[in-house]
Amino acid sequence: MIFLKTEKEIETLKEGGSKLAWILKTLKAEAKAGQPLSYLDERAYTLIKEIGAEPAFLNYQPSFALKPFPNSLCVSVNETIVHGIPYKNVFLKNGDVVSLDLGIKYKGLYTDMAITIGIGKIQKEYKKMIKVCQIALKRAIQVAKVNNTLGDIGYEITRIIEDNGFKVIKELVGHGVGYYPHEDPYVCNFGEKGEGEVLKKGMVLAIEPMLTNGSGEIEENPDGSFRTKDKAVAVHFEKTIAVGDKAGMILT
Repeated sequence: MIFLKTEKEIETLKEGGSKLAWILKTLKAEAKAGQPLSYLDERAYTLIKEIGAEPAFLNYQPSFALKPFPNSLCVSVNETIVHGIPYKNVFLKNGDVVSLDLGIKYKGLYTDMAITIGIGKIQKEYKKMIKVCQIALKRAIQVAKVNNTLGDIGYEITRIIEDNGFKVIKELVGHGVGYYPHEDPYVCNFGEKGEGEVLKKGMVLAIEPMLTNGSGEIEENPDGSFRTKDKAVAVHFEKTIAVGDKAGMILT
């Protein structure tokens, strides 16, 4: 079931989303080689509490997970795509490509966002991957408007990623968000124009393109995170948006 949000609720989501974006901007600036992954998680928790919110992922168990997520922040390094656990004994290194994925509950409503950053000096190809994923997300948001479809969003993501020589990670998807961390509908990173659910005013979606410079095949790790099967580097960006009349409204 797809839940449509009211204008008032979307304003609250935008307020919480701006705070979430600020937290990720802060984490990006503080991420450095030599830090344990747990530092970023602990910092995220502190900042979430400072803004009067709650971490959306801490002890959350979605329907597809075998166990609850034990932390506030997903820290996915290099071949890990999503749901990476911020271990105390794993340290950031120069050249790492790191996805930071965070959700919060603010005034009773959930927003979700992810960015990918490079630690120190990273390979030129990885910089291109990060840029292409951002462009794919931007284009997806532009077509997230009333009377377009979910297929239009997926089509644009795939077109941009594949035109630049990379592979879409198709088995992991975006989702509705707002009343819960994960809601209907699934927002696939592939599709055909005009196909799928028709977009309506009040829909709030977490759009999250993911790409790799490898095969695009994935595997689940024993800790519940997902990685590329061939251990190729992956990149992930995500924003929460509200479907608009002319384009998606960015909430995070």
